[in-house]
This record gives sequence, structure tokens and C-alpha cells, in this order.
Amino acid sequence: MSVLIDSPVWPGPRGWSFAHLASDSSFDELHAFARELGVPEHAFERDHYDVPEHLHARALDLGAEHVSGRELVRRLRASGLRRPKHPRPAPPAIREAPPVRVAEAPPGPPV
Repeated sequence: MSVLIDSPVWPGPRGWSFAHLASDSSFDELHAFARELGVPEHAFERDHYDVPEHLHARALDLGAEHVSGRELVRRLRASGLRRPKHPRPAPPAIREAPPVRVAEAPPGPPV
């Protein structure tokens, strides 16, 4: 398990580009790493930190694993730590059809 970082390609304030920093093992590991890196708490968003480009090399020096954005999301999902912005709606519940009542034929003359 490790701390992951993608490339700083996401545009942000001040004309900076930002990378995503995440952990595929725990949020505790992620928060501890971000503190050591010097990323402020307000940079945390649901399941990752937005890291400005000027801290990217330092994150790698501290041991973050460089991965693609797709790999980062794949590993977050696999670990169960992914918290999407817009959760997928649950599929509609499948209900059992009510039992069909078969009307009894009225008594008639014997055949």
C-alpha cells in the first residue's frame, strides 16, 4: 500500500497546475503524508489532496508513487477509499411480483 500522486496537469488558482495525492491504504496515511509535505488541510477534497506543481517533486522525494490519473482512481476504487463527487444512484429495487390469484370456476354441472 502506498501514497500515490499523478501528474500536475489540473489547472488551478494563480495559474498553477495541480496533482492529486491519495492513499490506497488509509486516510490516516494520506493525512500524515500531506502534513509532512506541507499541504494545508483545506486542500483535502473527499478522497485526495490537490497538490500544487511546486510540491510534486518533493512528494516523490518523500516516497509518493507516481501513477497516471486513471491508475490513481483505479487503486482508490479497489481499496474502497474512493468518494466520488456525484455518487452513482443505486439501481432500482427489484420487487417480487404479487402472487397471481386464480379465480375458482363457479360450480357447474358435472361434465
